[in-house]
Amino acid sequence: MRLSRGVARLILLVLGWRVEGVAPPINKYVLIAAPHTSNWDLLFMLAAGAQLGIRTAWMGKHTLFRWPLGALLRALGGIPVDRTGPNEAVGQIAAAMLHAQRMVIAIPPEGTRKRSEYWKSGFYHIAQSAQVPIVLTYLDYGRKCAGIGPALDSRLPAKVLMAKAREFYQTITPKYPDRFGPVRLRQEEI
Repeated sequence: MRLSRGVARLILLVLGWRVEGVAPPINKYVLIAAPHTSNWDLLFMLAAGAQLGIRTAWMGKHTLFRWPLGALLRALGGIPVDRTGPNEAVGQIAAAMLHAQRMVIAIPPEGTRKRSEYWKSGFYHIAQSAQVPIVLTYLDYGRKCAGIGPALDSRLPAKVLMAKAREFYQTITPKYPDRFGPVRLRQEEI
């Protein structure tokens, strides 16, 4: 059960949001879901994706998938990830992408709704391992607009890729701007 375009359009209309851009003509990619500062971000991301015709899988912390919402979140494309210890989520998602005909995985690289000084690099490693592009998307609460931006080549060095991401996100207004940290990876400083 995924959101239909009609339901997505209705949700966005009722909430006063619009969608910009078009889905890239690519069968597989990592979709950057940023900024992520509010619980509302998931609803807007799913609705915008459905309106654009993107069947999106997404990762969320495993505790979200407990009863009573667990079955619904899985039906909406959710994949639970246990962040309490080391796991193989990056390798598992990359392997699934390599074997799939079509797969779009949305990842909020901040990893939390709280301010983080660095983005988690899992999105970059998944894209590189699966040999797929990274597509930037946004939720701009200032303009009440969700949108999709460029597809970036995951073979780019981290510094180059993140410079493009910083430029892209510099004019986007999160719901809670104080919770949106710098657009950077820790490995850029190495």
